[in-house]
Amino acid sequence: MNDPGLEEPAQEAAQDVENNVQQADDEEREYLDPSQWWFASTASPLIAGTFGPMANAFSICALVEKWRVYIPSGSDEAHGTKISDPKWLIAVNSISLVFALAANISLLLNMSRRLTFAIAQPITIIGFYLASFLLIALVAVASTSVFRIQPIQEHALSQAYYYGLMAAGIYFIIASLMGFTAVGAYKGHYAKEFRLTPSQRTLMLQTISFMAYLLLGALVFSTVEGWMFLDGVFWADFTLLTVGLGGEFVPKTHSGRALLFPYAIGGLLMVGLVVGSIRSLILEHGKQKMAARFMEVKRQKVLSSIDEDERTISIGPFEKIEFSQKGLSETQRREQEFHVMRRVQELSERKRRYTALAISTAAALMLWFLGALVFMFSEKPQGFSYFVSLYFAYTSLLTLGYGDFTVNSNAGKAFFVFWSLLAVPTLTILISNMGDTVIKAFKDFTIWIGSLTVLPAEEGLGTALRVGMQRIKAGKIGQGEKGYWKEQSNASDHSTEDRLAAHIEEEELGKAEEAGEHGDYLERDIRFYHFVLAKEVRQLMKDVDVSPPKQYKYHEWQYYLRLLDQDENDPSHHRKPKVESGHDDGEAPDIGTADDRQKREWSWLGIRSPLMGNQKEAQWLLQRLAAKLEAEMRKQSSHDERKKKEKPPISMAELRKRGSGNTEEESRRLQEGVWSTGARQRVKKEG
Repeated sequence: MNDPGLEEPAQEAAQDVENNVQQADDEEREYLDPSQWWFASTASPLIAGTFGPMANAFSICALVEKWRVYIPSGSDEAHGTKISDPKWLIAVNSISLVFALAANISLLLNMSRRLTFAIAQPITIIGFYLASFLLIALVAVASTSVFRIQPIQEHALSQAYYYGLMAAGIYFIIASLMGFTAVGAYKGHYAKEFRLTPSQRTLMLQTISFMAYLLLGALVFSTVEGWMFLDGVFWADFTLLTVGLGGEFVPKTHSGRALLFPYAIGGLLMVGLVVGSIRSLILEHGKQKMAARFMEVKRQKVLSSIDEDERTISIGPFEKIEFSQKGLSETQRREQEFHVMRRVQELSERKRRYTALAISTAAALMLWFLGALVFMFSEKPQGFSYFVSLYFAYTSLLTLGYGDFTVNSNAGKAFFVFWSLLAVPTLTILISNMGDTVIKAFKDFTIWIGSLTVLPAEEGLGTALRVGMQRIKAGKIGQGEKGYWKEQSNASDHSTEDRLAAHIEEEELGKAEEAGEHGDYLERDIRFYHFVLAKEVRQLMKDVDVSPPKQYKYHEWQYYLRLLDQDENDPSHHRKPKVESGHDDGEAPDIGTADDRQKREWSWLGIRSPLMGNQKEAQWLLQRLAAKLEAEMRKQSSHDERKKKEKPPISMAELRKRGSGNTEEESRRLQEGVWSTGARQRVKKEG
């Protein structure tokens, strides 16, 4: 009989374990995949899920207002008279919106796993392409003389036309990206599904919610304040993004000002939610993929630089250290490889950070300069020079919103909405990358300066200066000193023994003695091993959530691998590192498989090293130790079942009484008892 309420949580836990295993397998498959297939499997769906709802909102804007504006004498296009559109334009525009909505709904259902990949992908791709082609046809016709009002000086195109133009371009790009995703899936580079986390899947819902909130706010305030709907969209955009351009579009009625209080607060919360999701999704997942590629390239380059004659290895352009496996013990060779691999990690991570900073900086500068170029052409009637456009774009990007310059043209208003929404993820990524590099360096520098001046360190001025010099040297390892690896290895051995001895408590000794009284010394040793595994699992659970991720020293790895039956002194599990990863395209590489279950030879500098892969070191160890503990408990359970069917164990006193008449089995137990007692006393004394 099952306890009420326990069966369902147990099933959920089992499902979570299965999902985690599947996710780990997927991460291993994509770890060394070519970048284009990672982009197709992960980045393309994220881009489509983010910009699809935005394009739908632009399509709605293109449908609700007329496309032509008559400019009376002494007025401008922003205050002209709208001219009714032909019925065929409204019909084609409506059909385009229907196709786009169907494609977006299909994409959403696919992300939420309510619709299969094989059904959803054709609907999404074809729907977006049809919506794009129909809008492109309308935009092309609207640009001809047939659609214009004569004379030409009295004709202008409304904001709706420009929203339709932008929606057509976004639909085409999204459809092409999703086609790229489908090609990769059907070629077998990844599963026929989106490899997205639950938080990644919710990004599309968050974008839909934000765009709906913006459009509904525009509808309400345009009605209350007497604006045109698309002017309300322009106002809602620079309000929710806290740009605050001011000018003509500000709430002037008591109702509008009262409604602004809840609307602006709600908008800030939604913008913060979207920004947080973009940061966590794009930065974290993209960072993992970039770090994987950089580390693999660096690893191969370092291995290719080994000079057998000079016994050196090149870690960097100006960093060459002694590297020779001759005359060293197995543990010393392994530790040498470990420290080189750790240095490879550091250098590749540094390169990734600054490469990401360079890319995000280039994207932000491009957004600034190209946006200013568009504003210069769209605001010619106001006499915007390129410098003024740069000034306006800069103050808008930083949400300063002085209000001394603003856009008045229909093209400028529509483009500003799209441009400002595009600026949100761009600046979010830039600021985050600056936090990992420039801001962190400045923070460390100010702390170091403080330790030299007003906030002296406890160790003194000399220590602070030495720390600064070490940071300037970028932490070079080895230094080519004789006996370096030998000294480190001896320290590692002592650390491993001390850590094992530290787990021996009086409670455990009592249980050991109790087991020993019955002559079952093997049982005592097994229970102590289980206790150590459980205690280390508990400690690793704390380390998993540490920020920044914890990196273990070699003697700690040596200790954990020993618990996993991977003795660093045993060369049978080891091999020389290989430059190439040695896996076929589409086949999962053996990333980080240095554990007892795989039974494969590996090297710290090889692809199977625990330091490779997207997993944190604590997470890698936690999974292996937990699996080892589970296997040991199952083995113990089987052992207990067998013992029930056997005769009860003979006590130590009874064995001694029997003297020379011992059976072979009894003699073996006596020998084990003597060995275990001596080992216990030695460990207790050392502990």
